[in-house]
Amino acid sequence: QVQLVESGGGLVQTGGSLRLSCAASGRTFSRYAMGWFRQAPGKEREFVAAISWSGGITGYADSVKGRFTISRDNARNTVTLQMNSLKPEDTAVYYCAGLMTSSSGWFRARNSYDYWGQGTQVTVSS
Repeated sequence: QVQLVESGGGLVQTGGSLRLSCAASGRTFSRYAMGWFRQAPGKEREFVAAISWSGGITGYADSVKGRFTISRDNARNTVTLQMNSLKPEDTAVYYCAGLMTSSSGWFRARNSYDYWGQGTQVTVSS
């Protein structure tokens, strides 16, 4: 089992950058594929980015491709989402998610994930 805690959210102007971090408890973090999702008011929670347990494979939603980068440090039990060129439509609560897997891939589907953080608010002003 793993517990996830996000940090790094805040208010930023259009075109700015933020770096979100997700700290995971437990000794088996390196066995977890990880993902970032977001939920804007009145909308469904949507996929943003994901990374394999090794960190060697990543995937992104089309809306963030080229602007966001997901990475992980298994020695420090952290996964990071670097967000550049932010737009007002990126405003949402961002959630870190994890699942234990032997697969070498990454996962887009929300219901694939077993563990979720509490979320961190990102607001992009125009």
